[in-house]
Amino acid sequence: MDHPDESPACLGPASGWLTSGSSPLPLPALNDEEGPRLPEGLPPVVDAHVHLFPDGVFEAIWRWFDRYGWPIRYKLHTPQVVSFLLSRGVHRVVALHYAHKPGMARFLNAYVAEVARAEPRVLGLATVMPGEEGAADILAEAFAAGLKGVKLHCHVQCFAPDAPALHEVYEACARAGRPLVMHAGREPASPQYKCDVHALCSAERVERVLKDHPGLQLCIPHLGADEFDAYERLLERHDNLWLDTTMAVAGYFPIPVPRRLLEARPERILYGTDFPNLPYAWDRELKQLLALKLGDEVEAGLLGQNALQLFEGC
Repeated sequence: MDHPDESPACLGPASGWLTSGSSPLPLPALNDEEGPRLPEGLPPVVDAHVHLFPDGVFEAIWRWFDRYGWPIRYKLHTPQVVSFLLSRGVHRVVALHYAHKPGMARFLNAYVAEVARAEPRVLGLATVMPGEEGAADILAEAFAAGLKGVKLHCHVQCFAPDAPALHEVYEACARAGRPLVMHAGREPASPQYKCDVHALCSAERVERVLKDHPGLQLCIPHLGADEFDAYERLLERHDNLWLDTTMAVAGYFPIPVPRRLLEARPERILYGTDFPNLPYAWDRELKQLLALKLGDEVEAGLLGQNALQLFEGC
């Protein structure tokens, strides 16, 4: 199968977290210390944002990151990703992937479904290319194969959250009671994407989705970066919205930790990392979250129970 395009047209915004002025530069690696495993005494930890791809797709993604994003510290293929996290004490892994063009989704979904069948601690999600022929059937097949939800990526797949092509996907998820994880925040944005993600993505567009599809369980990664205040308001107004922390709390990007957002509705926040596509230690996000001392009950939900309730209903 084809791999992601490693030289996409430069149509993105002139500034963003992955740029310096108007010129894209790979961000630096952090040679921070990593722990051998999770600290003792923690509640069950679920990493709700882990990427699993076939080998060739992973390798193409890493080449892109090396050129345009950041150096990948953990260039591990799927079996090693799963083993790495579970052997270090992670209780469950939510496996995400995405199709960058029509015709990929069935293959990718079958791949992740097989991984999840072999290792029940992996909660696999499906994907689809919005607007592709038979999108609802592709998702129905994936759900029948045991996949727990859907992952979409506005930046890679080049769509706005409120685009008409998405309605079929939203309805399929709501009908099946499966949550949707959708990278619909504006950052991390890169001019190497094939679309201007700041023009496509906004909290306002996401709110239209939440209003038009009240039966949809929608999770926005990266705490909705970079519109933290807007997503705090959305959390307060909408009971069908969740956020995950991925890379927004790790202290890697030039932003303050949005603590007020974390505390607005902590039962709607999931811990996630973006492993293995990280430029820093695998447990950096966790350490930063624990350092906030949000309280035992909040930590138990954020680190694992909220994700189990969303993806397993328990």
